[in-house]
Amino acid sequence: MSTSLSAPNRLASIDVLRALTMVLMIFVNDLWSLTDIPQWLGHVERGVDGMGLADTIFPAFLFIVGMSLPFAIENRLKRGDFRGQVFRHVLVRTIALLIMGVFLVNGESIYAAAMPIPRWLWNPLCCLAFICIWNHYSPNAPTALVYGLRGLGIVALFALAFVYRGGTPGALSYFSPKWWGILGLIGWSYLASALIVIAARNDPRMLLGGWLIFVTLSLVSSAGLLPQIIHIVLPEPIAGGTLPALTMSGVLTTLTLRYYKKSEKPIRMAQVFAAAIGGLVVLTVMTRPLWGISKLAATPAWLFICSAITLTAFLGIYWLVDVNTKGRWFDIIKPAGTDTLLCYLMPYLVYACFRLVDFQFPTVLLVGGVGLVKSVALAFVCVWLTHALNRLGVRLRL
Repeated sequence: MSTSLSAPNRLASIDVLRALTMVLMIFVNDLWSLTDIPQWLGHVERGVDGMGLADTIFPAFLFIVGMSLPFAIENRLKRGDFRGQVFRHVLVRTIALLIMGVFLVNGESIYAAAMPIPRWLWNPLCCLAFICIWNHYSPNAPTALVYGLRGLGIVALFALAFVYRGGTPGALSYFSPKWWGILGLIGWSYLASALIVIAARNDPRMLLGGWLIFVTLSLVSSAGLLPQIIHIVLPEPIAGGTLPALTMSGVLTTLTLRYYKKSEKPIRMAQVFAAAIGGLVVLTVMTRPLWGISKLAATPAWLFICSAITLTAFLGIYWLVDVNTKGRWFDIIKPAGTDTLLCYLMPYLVYACFRLVDFQFPTVLLVGGVGLVKSVALAFVCVWLTHALNRLGVRLRL
């Protein structure tokens, strides 16, 4: 969910956009605790043609993953990695995201009476295990300590999977990938797009072709015309096309930006991006009558309008941060952009601490505008805790 690139080979605006998106994700994920708030802030239910603020956050993450991909892969190649080594890194990273996604998803359907631990403890224990396994330990850390903590995290995940029981009293279920979760969906989209970027070797025709393939899959899948063999060969998040198409939109954005930045044609670049945004809006208008705009159904119209929204947001941030050097304005949320995965896990740990000490927010802080301020404050607390843990040497790197 974040990259480790050298300063000359990264755009500060990508980190800022990632940080803003992470803060918004924590904010909208806390809206369940509030009442009497504007409906447009939340998710739109399945089967309804529409989109709330919360429905734009996940696609923005996928778009940002795509924007970072060319930088990340190029950086590894410049360090001397062969393409096979880059592919192995991509595969390991994908597996890590899938594992984390599946564990957190299983926490949604726990049957507590059949478990040796309370329901509320599942997610924080998973998160602590993730941190033990995937923490970026200091080179000076004792080897025994590093392997000990990683081993402890692996054993903890196996133990949690073994004792897991979900479902209902009459139909208990065991640990399984019920769906891939947010992190797992990001993992599949990252894998599909990374393979194309590795194979394309910066060839714009291949990258555009990859985007068109996924858009076609999205259209065909929404029309119910996707051959069954595709579902057998490819996992659903890739076969559906919509999610990797969002990631490839980010890849194409980076490719276009770098090309026009290198050729020093800012006016032409602005025209191309304006045309791209306009084209995406037109595609939204054309496809919405067919399948509507729906995050849960991953419709093409949702793909096109969210790509347009995220691209527009990025261009505004790029102009502010990289062109006018106002990046310091966003320093307060910087940890959410540089250690996004750890920040994503923070709410699970914060909620667990509240439960551990039996803390509950007063009702007045859970209603209307005051409640919204509380959710914003919670997001900033998670960012601050991420920063504090970073200073203590806790940094997640896949």
